[in-house]
Amino acid sequence: MYIRQITRKNKDGSTVTYVQLAHNEWNNQRKLCTAKVIHHFGRLEKLDIDQLQRLVNSIKRFLPPEDVLELEVQEANAGRPFKWLSRRSYGGIFLLSALWQQLNFQGLLEKRIKGREYTTDIVQAVFAMIANRCLAPASKLAISEWIEKDVYLPHLPATGVQVFYRAMDFLLEHQSELEHEIYWAVADLLSLEVDLLFFDTTSAYFETEEVTDLKRFGYSKDKRSDLPQVVIGLAVTRSGIPVKHWAFPGNTSDMDTIAIVKKDLGAWKLNRCLMVHDRGMSSESNLSILQQGGGHYIVGRKMRSGEAETDQALSQKGRYAEIEPGLFAKEAVIGNGEKRKRFIIAKNTRDEERDKAKRAQLAETLQLKLDQLNSRKGPSHSKAVCELKAHALYGKYIKELADGRLKIVQSRLDQESHYDGKYLIETSDDTLSLRDIVLGYKQLYDIERAFRTLKTEMDLQPNYHSRDDRIRCHIFLCFMALTMVRIIENKTGKTWNSIRKEMDRWHYGEFIIESKKIGQFSELTDKQRNILNSLNIIEPDYSIGIQKA
Repeated sequence: MYIRQITRKNKDGSTVTYVQLAHNEWNNQRKLCTAKVIHHFGRLEKLDIDQLQRLVNSIKRFLPPEDVLELEVQEANAGRPFKWLSRRSYGGIFLLSALWQQLNFQGLLEKRIKGREYTTDIVQAVFAMIANRCLAPASKLAISEWIEKDVYLPHLPATGVQVFYRAMDFLLEHQSELEHEIYWAVADLLSLEVDLLFFDTTSAYFETEEVTDLKRFGYSKDKRSDLPQVVIGLAVTRSGIPVKHWAFPGNTSDMDTIAIVKKDLGAWKLNRCLMVHDRGMSSESNLSILQQGGGHYIVGRKMRSGEAETDQALSQKGRYAEIEPGLFAKEAVIGNGEKRKRFIIAKNTRDEERDKAKRAQLAETLQLKLDQLNSRKGPSHSKAVCELKAHALYGKYIKELADGRLKIVQSRLDQESHYDGKYLIETSDDTLSLRDIVLGYKQLYDIERAFRTLKTEMDLQPNYHSRDDRIRCHIFLCFMALTMVRIIENKTGKTWNSIRKEMDRWHYGEFIIESKKIGQFSELTDKQRNILNSLNIIEPDYSIGIQKA
């Protein structure tokens, strides 16, 4: 599609020029392209320039910001040389840099670097590694190329991998005190509630068979028992903000981490840390260990365990209290004295509807299988019957009739409705409110989400570092990145993935006009501006300046 001018000659010898909007179409009869007029703008000397300008502005709304900038510059400098040099993403860097300053992370590092003779900006190298974890996780070797070609990081020129390794060594040297000061900086900025903390562990494996003091073979939560690993502990607040992390040898059990965690948090005057674990940790021996030294726990219990106290708790009558929209809970106390146990039955209405739908789908699928199976005859029927009866999912809901046919036991399916949307929690802390217990256990999912963020979005694993000190520093960098991401999510109410995508569309461009090099940012979108406003971040000046090319 294009705008063209058509000139026609009048009988008196004069000429008239018309302006048209046209596009080319293929003419099958003539076997060539012919112009088809879409709109007539009228005679050239009577052309409505405002109409054309409105059309141009309307088209610009659908173009990327950098293309709009190029068009505007070309329009303003018609006939003069113009050349694009580069276009790099800046939105994510600007967002993280502003938060980095708000939290005074730069000041904390600069305070420790005074008097040290570094030829490169170590503090900016640390920021670059953390920003890379948040935006586009890559190896330390690949970060150099990322800084040079993909993002605009104005205070850090092209940097070699050795600079990042020196920055890691510096960071690890001061990790203990830095982590403590980072916690206080975050706590002051967000007015964190730290009267109650939640702790859980995960494991991260390495693409190597080399074993060190830190890299050990152990129980892998990633189902990679064939590779050495490290165990990572994470303590978070009610709102999911990370407070402290730990790196344990890969063969460390969850129970062995508890004494260390309690001691470290006690040194920070954070003595009330609740151990929150899923149903795999709820054995009597584990719960006893969790209570050592006056500690307390919130753990999930298996509802279908068949244990007498579990069945008794689930069968207790009582009214559910609303914890938050769609989430309800009630309390059941079993036993007396030392044998007294406090159970909470929670119910999520959305999960309840989902469980009903899944069970209906299961019944429908199972009935189709039975119809097909019951129509068979001979040995193949008997073999298929045995396989279905032994099936882990379907076997418990069917029975074999006297004539060899299979039938769904509806009463067994109906019994499952008793568990729809429910989960059972046990706690040793009588001072906790019903709300704190339910939301505390729900916090476990936020910790697990934090672990997923570390492992996937920030590429915590697989890890290729061979030295234990580099491994510890890599985990520390991921922890700092996670802290910044969680703060951004809490303040904006949006997921980091959606924020990252939106901010990635804000660019910095460099171009040459008349031998002058100009740098400029693209215009902020409404969504990008709202994200910055949520974080109390002021927009930058759009023009970077003019230099000789």
